[in-house]
Amino acid sequence: MPRTPLITLITDFGPADHFVGVMKAVILNINPDVQIVDVCHEVNSYDIFDAAFTLAQSYRFFPPDTIHLVVVDPGVGTARRPLLARTIEYKFIAPDNGVLSLIYEREETIEVRHVTSDHYFLNPVSNTFHARDIFAPVAGWLSRGLEADKFGEPVTDYTKFTPPKPKRVSDQLVKGVVLRVDKFGNVITNITPEDVPALFAENPPPFRIIVGQQEITKLNLAYSMGKPSEIFAIVGSSGYVEICTNRGSAAKALNAGRGAEVGVMLGEATAPTP
Repeated sequence: MPRTPLITLITDFGPADHFVGVMKAVILNINPDVQIVDVCHEVNSYDIFDAAFTLAQSYRFFPPDTIHLVVVDPGVGTARRPLLARTIEYKFIAPDNGVLSLIYEREETIEVRHVTSDHYFLNPVSNTFHARDIFAPVAGWLSRGLEADKFGEPVTDYTKFTPPKPKRVSDQLVKGVVLRVDKFGNVITNITPEDVPALFAENPPPFRIIVGQQEITKLNLAYSMGKPSEIFAIVGSSGYVEICTNRGSAAKALNAGRGAEVGVMLGEATAPTP
């Protein structure tokens, strides 16, 4: 039995305006049988990296052939291109502003097309609402089974950025940065267990995770294992090391936001040489 076509939505439109509802209306007018899943509409306004991170954390949990529609588009109305990207299992529709960068990085096989077939758009096309007039219609027609090559020619000069990587400074020190602070105030770093394997060994050495002027020396398995107001580290569901506190905001306690430097120091602290 054929699977019901599925489209996911990630935007920075929020819940207060009509934008998301109108996008869904356009899609459903083209394909009334499609299923639409709201992944997130609370991406930070204009924040391309936040959208890219949200997409990277969610897309692979959906069934094969899912169409992922991402609209965080500070360049709407300019010459930036609408794109349709296709991997072995998924399709992605988004503006050419780097929002698909983490997909480009993680997927070995990907084809990217510049969407130029404007007879699939709503007309006239607004200069301020391409989500309604370009991206949603393309998603709708794609969900009806149209092949990707109907929408435009392949391109290779699409916009992409390289996310920050942890740096091994020495055998004892790895430096990274804060990628994101979530709704609960958990500080998500770009450091993974693979970057500091000794920290996750059966008998780990003493360690310090340094954020600003604060040092964290405890690693827990779950948020609820921490004492109230205690700052500790865990490996979150994203696969990255997070700095947390039980039922509180570690970001506020540490005064740490995205881009803040994080250091993981292994071994006993040594006194400075006099």
